[in-house]
Amino acid sequence: MPTSPNSARSWTGRLQPTRTTDGRQIMPLTSSSRRALGALAAVLTLGLLTGCAEAAEPTIDTAAASTADPKPSQEAPEPSDGASAPAKSDDGDDVEDEGQAGSSAAGTASAMLDELDVKGRAPKTGYDGDLFKWRSDTDHNGCDTRNDVLRRDLKDITLKAGTQGCIVLAGTIADPYKGETYDFDRNANTVDIDHVVARSNAWQTGAAKFDEETLKEFGNDPLNLLAVSSSLNRQKGDGDAATWLPPNKSYRCEYVARQIAVKHKYDLWVVKPEKAAMKRVLGDCEDEPAFTEDVDWPGPGEGDNVTTKSDPGPKKSSGTDSSTSGSTGSGAGSGSGSSNDGSKRSSSGSGAGSGSTPFENCTAAREAGAAPVHRGDPGYGPHLDRDGDGIACE
Repeated sequence: MPTSPNSARSWTGRLQPTRTTDGRQIMPLTSSSRRALGALAAVLTLGLLTGCAEAAEPTIDTAAASTADPKPSQEAPEPSDGASAPAKSDDGDDVEDEGQAGSSAAGTASAMLDELDVKGRAPKTGYDGDLFKWRSDTDHNGCDTRNDVLRRDLKDITLKAGTQGCIVLAGTIADPYKGETYDFDRNANTVDIDHVVARSNAWQTGAAKFDEETLKEFGNDPLNLLAVSSSLNRQKGDGDAATWLPPNKSYRCEYVARQIAVKHKYDLWVVKPEKAAMKRVLGDCEDEPAFTEDVDWPGPGEGDNVTTKSDPGPKKSSGTDSSTSGSTGSGAGSGSGSSNDGSKRSSSGSGAGSGSTPFENCTAAREAGAAPVHRGDPGYGPHLDRDGDGIACE
């Protein structure tokens, strides 16, 4: 069978040289040669790929690595108590875990804490402690709130005669903040009534929106009031759990549980550091029950081992108007706290010490560092002494 002159294979089946256009002859490859060249190309390709992969590995400078902080070869051990370490914010503060509500045992202070909102502290704009009408006779038992607290919290009580069982002259206090027991003498004024959740703190965590009656209820709520050391009450100021806790460590769990109960009752919130401090305290008493103790006031004349006697009162300085020295004739009288008796009397009226001008109100007396003001002292005025015992702005 005839073929063209450039055919690579003749009709006989043998390979014949092919001729290029320029007249050169090229011998075609056999099939075995083509297979050998294909295998060689595969080997070369694999070698190139392997070389590229090795070149991608980072070069380690062993000298530089030796001065850097070593990375642990395994995970850090868990804390010994099995609890995971708290996360930290950028500034190093503990970050509260979100979504933890309901994780505490029901009926505990911790569970009640989980129910409180966490927000930032609101401004103190418009705050005035007098808005809470502290010492009002909110239960209408004829006695002011301070004396209600004293009759509830003190033992071996001596009441002032002629006050319908209201005014406490003396007693013994087991101070929960100090963890000590000592005598109370009204004239020495060693005992204050503390708002467990301070009025200022309440104002900045929701109370600024309270109406007048709710403010008054909060300011005189037996749940939120305790008879304690004057010095410690003033040391606490308006601090929350993050800034102040009772020196008596054995009382801290109950103290925090009581703060939580107050905030829960009045739908107040906590700020993040406050909640963190509360959780730390309750971490030592995880089963601390939610505070539900009976905190109602005793009735007039009631209390522990009550006796009654007349009160000689503090010594009077010259110039004191004797017309203010007796307040027993009308029973509870101005001592009830429920009346505004004397609140609008002339500032030059009787009772001011040595002819001095009385303070306009107790806030002014406290800001001047003069409270409590005794009858006969500069700045004393009957409008400041609502229970008529000769000691104003207690």
